Parts: sequence; structure tokens; C-alpha cells
Amino acid sequence: MSQVNLIISGCKGTGDDQSRYDGGMARMTPINRALNLIPKRAEQRQAEHLRNTFEDSGVAVALESIDHQVLYGRRGTGKTHALRYLQTLIGDDGGIPIYIDLRNVGSPEGLFAGEEIPVTERAARLLVDLLAQFHDGLFKLILEDDQLIAEGQFVEKLDALSDCLSKVRVIGEVEVAQEGERKDLDRDTAEVSGQLSKGLTAGVKAGSEVSREMRDLAKETRRGTERRDLNFRDVALALRELADTLPGRRVWILLDEWSSIPPDVQPYLGEFLVRCVLPLPRFTVKIAAIEQQTRFRTTLSSGAVIGIELGADVTANVDLDEFMVFEQNEQKARSFFQGLLFKHLTYGVDAGEVPVELYSETDVIRHGFTDKRAFDELVRAAEGVPRDAINIASRAATRSLDRKISVADVRQAARAWYQADKEMALSRDDAKQLLIWIIDQVIKQKRARGFMVNQKATRAQLLLALFDARVLHVVKRGYSAQDEPGERYDVYVIDYGAYVDLIHTRYEPLGVLPLFDDEEDNDIYVDVPTQDLRALRRAVLDVDEFIAAHALPAG
Repeated sequence: MSQVNLIISGCKGTGDDQSRYDGGMARMTPINRALNLIPKRAEQRQAEHLRNTFEDSGVAVALESIDHQVLYGRRGTGKTHALRYLQTLIGDDGGIPIYIDLRNVGSPEGLFAGEEIPVTERAARLLVDLLAQFHDGLFKLILEDDQLIAEGQFVEKLDALSDCLSKVRVIGEVEVAQEGERKDLDRDTAEVSGQLSKGLTAGVKAGSEVSREMRDLAKETRRGTERRDLNFRDVALALRELADTLPGRRVWILLDEWSSIPPDVQPYLGEFLVRCVLPLPRFTVKIAAIEQQTRFRTTLSSGAVIGIELGADVTANVDLDEFMVFEQNEQKARSFFQGLLFKHLTYGVDAGEVPVELYSETDVIRHGFTDKRAFDELVRAAEGVPRDAINIASRAATRSLDRKISVADVRQAARAWYQADKEMALSRDDAKQLLIWIIDQVIKQKRARGFMVNQKATRAQLLLALFDARVLHVVKRGYSAQDEPGERYDVYVIDYGAYVDLIHTRYEPLGVLPLFDDEEDNDIYVDVPTQDLRALRRAVLDVDEFIAAHALPAG
């Protein structure tokens, strides 16, 4: 096994393989070593590092609003980083930010027990754990804030919130037993009286007394299970009174990883927020979620609708997938990822690992890559996803070792990252089949990497599964063509890692979308479809054709 394969698979090997690995790491250039050491997830960093390494694509201003908001984005687009960055801004501005990672809320029984435990009980356990983390976050702020720790009323109201979380009730059978006891006591009495004087007189008085005592006993036995007793009214009142002790200060609840909550429990968590938190004027809630794995609202068997109504209760106007689409603006994309890597290389690693030759963002390309073309290849491979850019750059640096990163290094790293992180994440066999079919239809036959899909396409969830796994990317939504008025299309492109093997072959894609339908002009491409696109039908992918070809059930 080669050294590169060993590193990509995460196995350093033993014996001679280990020696070659250690020797290669020792020969790494300072910038390659720093690229390899960049933490790949935001939660692995300290708060100050998160702020210093945040490269804003425009989302920060959108999140600074006091409105309740949902922040959408696929994995790796920077949702956690954005919330953590917002947390530092709020703290500097005098607000009270409480960041909660929902992956750390709840117990295995409550999250994964399924039908064994009623969904209401699972939701109650989750809410209690959530409020407990909120309580602990506020308590930690008390210890760090002299103003809060001196405010006795705030501490008192915080204790009242804690009391709301400790109530339990027993659900089950109740058995009541009545027992009685009666006691009768007979008692004889006698009295003798006399007087001795000139004459002798004496008297005797006798009688009897009956004493009766009755005692009733009642015994009650409860058999059942303890359940959390969470009263929304009590919690809402406790939160309101808590906020009233903070004049001029706003509490921001930042809920990350919403999609980690089981889908059937999510609406109950949403209903709690709607009833207890969202109406409070001093509270702002921000939620980070993956759109395709989110279920904010549902209808119960009784017909009642619970959960968050997007648009009415919470706005969903921030989508990182859209913020990270650079609309084929090469300079904008290059500038973003250049700044992203520069900040991670200078602020995101230990002081001893900072490459001394990095003084400006342009030094990233000058010292780390063979030329601008190699860096542009990294930007293309990232497809607008920051985590993909960091991982591909890290793999490319490990591959190049003691030399600058080349185009070939980027391509090999992108292919390895695609296979390890994206291809393996496709759990649905039909989605994998669809991806193979798209590559054949779009790249091999049309020699393009972009295509259109009607928004009313059958089985759109298959495309969403590919989009969620980051093997497809949307570059434009709601495209309206003159040839078919009223019809709306989404424009997708295939992930770089999925077709990189075809580069320099006869199947290499020439661009995103073909402009003309004539065979002699089929090598003319546009990056994003425009209103004068003449061959709309030639660029449309018919999902129904795939369903029919693979005998999949419709709907």
C-alpha cells in the first residue's frame, strides 16, 4: 500500500510503512503541515479562534437581527461557525447568548426508544434536558458577570426555573384500601364516703363506665412509572420573570444541530418554543438545521396542528447553501476561500505551527500552491462548501509533502474526499443508482456537468438525497424559461469529485450548460442559464425516465 493511500485511509501502518510516514511528515513544508493540522469542525475550536477564523459570506448581517430565524445549510456549509461567531458578537454587545448543541440534549431512551416510550414522554424528557442546559448556561454567565452575580432577584428567578424542571408524576394504577378498628373498654367504679362524729354515718356509691374507641385506617398504593411533569404555563412564567430582571439586556438562544433530534419529536420541541419562548419580548431564538432533515410542524391524529409555522412564528430567510453559491463569479469565490484558508492558517493553529511566510491572503497561493490555477482548482473542487475546501486542502497538503500543491494533488485529494465522505454517505440504493444515471446522461452523453430539473419532478426526494449528501449542488432556483411559461426549474451541477476521473478523457465535461442545440456548436457553454437559452429541453433531466428505466414505484 502506498504512503498516500495510508494517509487517506487514516492508517499510518507499521514498520517500514510507519517510518516512511514519519519521514514524510518531517519533510512537510510549514504551510503544508499547517494545512494538515487545521481542525475540520468548528466545535473543536475555542471561542476566540472561531471568531478570528470566521470568513463572512454575508450571513453575519442577516443573523444579527433580533427576529427569530432558522439558518439552513447542508453539512459543512458553516452553520455552527456562524452561530458561534454570532455568540461572540452578542456577548461583546452586552447581550446574553446561550449556545446549545442539540446533539448533547436528551438520553438514548428518549431519543431512540421509538414506540416503546410515548412520543410525548420522549419530548418531555428532551425539553427538561434542554431547559437544564439553558439553566446551566445562565448560571455559568452569573459566575462570569459581576452585574448578574450581584442581582439577587435574578438568582431567585433562576432557582424558580430550576423548580419547574424537577416535578414528576406517577402514571399508572391507584389502589385504595380501607381498614377499621374498634375497641370497647368496660370499667367499674366505686366510691366510699364517711364521717365520724357524735354519730356514725357511712355511705357507699357504686357505678360502672363504658369507654368506646373507634379508629379508621386508609391505605393508598400507587403502581406506575414516573414521568416528567412539565407545565408550559409555569415554564413560560418563570422565563418571563427571569427576563424581567434583566432590563436592557436580551437573551439569545442559539440552537444548533436541530436535525439531530428525531423527526417525530421535532414538532413537540417546536411547540414548546412557540408557547413558552417565542412570545417573550426579551428572547431571540436562532435555529441551525438541515432543511431536508427538518420537520418543524405536524398534524396529530386528533387533527390538532403543533410546531413552528415558518414565516409566521419564525422566519426561514437565511440559507447558507445560497450564500455560498458564487454564481460562477470566480473572483468572488477565490477571494472567499483565500481569506478562509489564510485565517485558519494564522489563527486556527497553535502559535508554533503558524507558517512564518504568511503575511497576507495572497501569500496562501504564492507559498502554498504551484500557481493560481492550482488554487482555482481547489475552489472548483470545494463547490462552495467550506468544510470540503479545508478537507481537500488538507489531503492535498499530505500528498504533496515537501513541495507546493499542484493541480494533480487537488484532483487526487478531491476524489479521495468524495469517496470517503460523500459517496459513502449515500445510504439509499436508489439514490446511488440515480447518481450513476445522471453522470451517464449529463457528463458522458451531453458532456456537461449542469442540468435542469422541473420543480414538480416526480420523486424529487431522490434528488434531495443527493443534494443533502453534497454530490449535487444547486446554482440557481426557480429558473423560468420563455419556451415553457409557468414552469420552474432548479439548476444543479454534479460534484467535482464525482467526475474528476473523467478529466482528460473523451467524456470530460466542457461546462455547465450547453448554449446551442446544434451539433457543430455544442462546445459553447454558459455558466448559468440565461433567458435567451435556446435549447432548454436538451438541458432538462427527466427523473421520470430514470424511474421507468429502473422499474421504481412512482410517487
